[in-house]
Amino acid sequence: MDDELYFVVRNNEGQYSVWMDGRSLPAGWETVGEPATKQQCLQRIEQLWTDMVPASVREHLNQHSGPGIDYAVR
Repeated sequence: MDDELYFVVRNNEGQYSVWMDGRSLPAGWETVGEPATKQQCLQRIEQLWTDMVPASVREHLNQHSGPGIDYAVR
């Protein structure tokens, strides 16, 4: 069993990843929550990351779509 600790990390586009505890984060990424096992982090990402579309794309589509249009349906 993997007893190493990991973090859930998120970038400015709202994308998530698992990052090993003790490693420096790349620019633009931040930790989300407390350290946990890799499996726990993967389960947390599954709960958190409900929209795979990057934030900049969602923002662009929302700015350029008419009222009542859901960008995910386009």
